[in-house]
Amino acid sequence: MSGRIYLSPPDVGPLEESYVLQALRSGWVAPLGPEVEAFEREIAERVGTGQALAVNSGTSALHLALLSLGAGPGTVVVAPTMTFVATANAAVYTGAEPVFVDCDQANGNMDVAALEEMLQRLSRAGETVAAVLVADMFGSCAEYDDLLPVCAAAGVPVVEDAAQALGATYHGRPAASFGRLGALSFNGNKIITTSGGGMLVSDDAALLARCRHLATQAREPVPHYEHADVGYNYRLSNLLAALGRAQLHRLDGMMRRRRLVRERYAKLFSTVPGVRLLADGDEGSNCWLTSIVVDPERSGWRAAELGTHLGAQDIETRPVWKPMHLQPVFAGCRAVITGAAENLFAQGLTLPSGSVLDDRRMARVVGAIEEFLDRRR
Repeated sequence: MSGRIYLSPPDVGPLEESYVLQALRSGWVAPLGPEVEAFEREIAERVGTGQALAVNSGTSALHLALLSLGAGPGTVVVAPTMTFVATANAAVYTGAEPVFVDCDQANGNMDVAALEEMLQRLSRAGETVAAVLVADMFGSCAEYDDLLPVCAAAGVPVVEDAAQALGATYHGRPAASFGRLGALSFNGNKIITTSGGGMLVSDDAALLARCRHLATQAREPVPHYEHADVGYNYRLSNLLAALGRAQLHRLDGMMRRRRLVRERYAKLFSTVPGVRLLADGDEGSNCWLTSIVVDPERSGWRAAELGTHLGAQDIETRPVWKPMHLQPVFAGCRAVITGAAENLFAQGLTLPSGSVLDDRRMARVVGAIEEFLDRRR
């Protein structure tokens, strides 16, 4: 054994070092500066939006997006139950009520029929829906051809939580470009990282200008410090933006490596009864995380058993996200539930997926899985 194998660790090297060192030597050490501006331009170009705003986390980006759309006390935000908690937390930060809808069993993304049912319920109740938050799960985009018309018919704007999906596409269109606003995350485990950071993107210049104002302590453009709104200290630092720019230059190569990892898992499990890859066959995915779904009735074993076996060999795994409607903090929230998210949580396991997973480490993971499967045959 030669050290722990992690799920999705940062992939940084000489290029990142050179970018950060150049930024450090430039004297732009405090927040904001030329690296931030360049990073915003490059991200906007990559995702095909007119504007971008660099912030200190993907959660901050979601919070700002919802505020700009009028989320607050007396309003409702519709969110997926299959997601990381930050998606739902952003709605709570505004004072809005989060309500949840279930996912598609095939890929973990929002179930459009469940969404439509929830919007109809809210409409009949005469409630104000500030936004639908749509998360692109595990690096695969939601079914926007079906989803966007449902939201448009209800007159509700979409905020795309593309925190997991930078580089992914849906019918050739980049993730983060489908909503009124889109949010990206550059947390340490994401496909590219700025250590901690995020980005808000939009074609709506007025909305993004409002978000930029709020993200910079809502300071008014006068010589002294004056504030007509409550603002937030949400901007990204110049040094971290430099790291992000280097990572962005390497994004396509890192996606290729993650796809090779996914293909290796697909081959490994192709003959194993009762096991499938989540979102298998999605050519537009960035392959951020590869998860398997195990039917114990057919396989003869449970996903958690494989996780325990790999953990004993210092290989990190993780269940897929625990649904929001099962989280104690959101107990009692309204939801349209089909059981799909609960099934994925019970039967899913996320495997090491990072672009630093070289051939030697990959062979170690595959060998450990094969050892487990041999014992179960």
